[in-house]
Amino acid sequence: MTRHNISNRTGYWHWFWLLCVLAIAVVIALFAGKYPLTWAELAAAISAPFRADGTESTAYTVVWQLRFPRIVAAILVGAGLAAAGAAYQGMFRNPLVSPDILGVSAGAGLGAVVAIYLGLSLLWVQMLAFVGGLLAVLFVYVIARMVRRHDPVLVLVLAGVAVGSLLGAGISLVKVLADPYSQLSVITFWLLGGLNSINQTEMLWALPWMLAGLVPLLLLRWRINLLSLPDEEAQMLGVPVQRLRVVLIVAATLLTASAISFTGIIGWVGLVIPHVARLLVGPNFSRLLPTSLLLGGIFLLLTDTLARTAAPIELPLGVLTSLVGAPFFLFLLARTSTAEK
Repeated sequence: MTRHNISNRTGYWHWFWLLCVLAIAVVIALFAGKYPLTWAELAAAISAPFRADGTESTAYTVVWQLRFPRIVAAILVGAGLAAAGAAYQGMFRNPLVSPDILGVSAGAGLGAVVAIYLGLSLLWVQMLAFVGGLLAVLFVYVIARMVRRHDPVLVLVLAGVAVGSLLGAGISLVKVLADPYSQLSVITFWLLGGLNSINQTEMLWALPWMLAGLVPLLLLRWRINLLSLPDEEAQMLGVPVQRLRVVLIVAATLLTASAISFTGIIGWVGLVIPHVARLLVGPNFSRLLPTSLLLGGIFLLLTDTLARTAAPIELPLGVLTSLVGAPFFLFLLARTSTAEK
C-alpha cells in the first residue's frame, strides 16, 4: 500500500471519529440547560410532540423551538468560520491568518452598531452587518489593487489591518454617542457575540449565503493547494492566481459575514480550528476543508453549550472563544519562533 493511500485512509478515519464526536456533542447540547431533559422526555418530544389535549409539551418546546435551532446554528456558524479561516490561511500561506484579517468582522460590527444606534429592527441590524462586512472587504481589495509596487498579498494584509482599525474607531465613536441606558448595552452584547436569540427564520436567511460561500471552496479545493507555491510557479501550472484569489476572498467573506450578521462577532474560530485540522490531516486542502468544517461545528457547539450552562446567567460566546483562542495564538507564536531558530 502506498503512502498516499495510507494518508487518505487516515483522513477518512479522522472524519468518521469527528462525526461521532459531533453526534455526542449534539446529544449533550440537547440534554444540557436550565431545563434538564430525561431520555423519556426527549423521546416524547421527538415521537409525540403534542399532548392528548392538543397543547405542546414543555419538552417539545425546549427541544424544537429553543435547543435544536441553536444547535444547528452553532454547527453552521462554527463550520463556516473554520472554513473561511482555512481558505484565508491557504491563500495567504500563513497559519496565523484569520477571517478578521481583511476587516470583515469590523465592517459587520460597524454596520450592526449603526443600525442599533438608529433604532432599526433586528432584521435591519443583520442586513447592515452583512452588507458592512462585504463593503469592508471590497474597500480593502480596491486599496490593494491601487498599490501595485509591493507584494499583493502583503498589501492586502496591511490594507485589511488599516481598514479594520479605522472601522473599529467608528464602532467606538458610535458607542460614545449611543444612549447609555438603552442602546449601549444592546451594542455591547451584540459585539460580544452569542446564539441566545437565534431562530429558524434567521437560519433560513443566512443559509443560502453560507452555501454560496462554501460551494466555491468545495469545488476549488484541489486548485487551492497550488496557492502554496509562488505565484509564478502556480501560473506556469495553469492556475489563474489573481482570479482564484478573488474567488476565495469573496467566498470566505460571504461565509464570515453571513455568520457574523446574526450571531455577533465570534472571534478565534477561524484561526484556531484550521490549524488544529492541519495538525490532524496535513495541509492538503481537499482533506483540510472537511476536517475544518467538522471541527468548527464541534468546537462552537460545545462552547455554546458551556456558555449557557456554566453560570447562572448566559456567558457571551465571543468571550469563551477568546479564552480558548488567545492562549492558543500565543502558543502558536512561540512554536513558530522556536521552529525558526
